[in-house]
Amino acid sequence: MFTGIITDLATIAEVTPGQAAKRFRLKTAYDLKTVDIGASIACNGCCLTIVEKGPDWFAADASQETLDKTTLGAWKAGDKVNLERPLKVGDELGGHLVLGHVDGTASVTAIRDEAGSKRYTIAPPTKLAKFVAAKGSVCLDGVSLTVNEVDALSFGVNIIPHTLAVTTFGGLKVGSRLNMEIDTLARYVARLNEFK
Repeated sequence: MFTGIITDLATIAEVTPGQAAKRFRLKTAYDLKTVDIGASIACNGCCLTIVEKGPDWFAADASQETLDKTTLGAWKAGDKVNLERPLKVGDELGGHLVLGHVDGTASVTAIRDEAGSKRYTIAPPTKLAKFVAAKGSVCLDGVSLTVNEVDALSFGVNIIPHTLAVTTFGGLKVGSRLNMEIDTLARYVARLNEFK
């Protein structure tokens, strides 16, 4: 389980065939002595298992299912990736509860400056739109964000300069695709409403 608070901006060093469909080697500032083989790290919001590591890198395999349902299939050497290590009991919950299970991919449809921040307009997959609510939470590429406004086809998020500097959001353009995880609470409320 994660919180959507990014703690490193890694670089993809290599993409190769793996034991699953692809293996990604990521260069990171994490102290890998504190990360075990088999541990999980959220990579752009996708929970991946560490299968190999070195002093400043780790490798994770992605199945074809993961490549099909997320943006990972388009990753290439040199790309930046938002990282977050999982919560430990007693850790601060700075964002919102994030599982690392990507529900689909959204796309950036507009970016505009807004009083020192940037306002991103996001088009979610149609099947996920009903789970997005104004002032609710959403996880985009592993980043916990508050939804500013919602309409039938899109929603807006405001990104402050700090977040632009320490995540991949600073490099996004119109048309960029993002891994999207809906808020867990929204998922269960929707499921309960199916039984009314």
